[in-house]
Amino acid sequence: MNFPSELKYTKDHEWVRVEGNEAFIGITDFAQRELGDIVYIDINTVGEEVSKDDVFGSVEAVKTVSDLFMPVTATVLEINAALNDSPELVNTDPYGEGWMVKVTLTDAAQVAELLDAAAYQTLVGA
Repeated sequence: MNFPSELKYTKDHEWVRVEGNEAFIGITDFAQRELGDIVYIDINTVGEEVSKDDVFGSVEAVKTVSDLFMPVTATVLEINAALNDSPELVNTDPYGEGWMVKVTLTDAAQVAELLDAAAYQTLVGA
């Protein structure tokens, strides 16, 4: 499994990559492996401020649907349009082309509260 050190992680298996006052969010390699083949991403929160730990969408795999939880309070700017036609990008490249949303951070200090790669790796027992 892959645990990029430049990312921050949540106990709910989302990752965050901060770029200035914005961030990209997706699900981790561990999460996509647990879910299996992803067939649909449902996110309809563009333009909305979503509070930390609130649901911002869902991901549908062949056998299950799982909620997506916002790791930090943020306003959703954009959804990865590539996932509409190719949701499997989350399986093949969860930290790159499989990102889910781009957000503007409301409180950048919340990022410091997230797990680093080593702590997340310990959490999932890898």
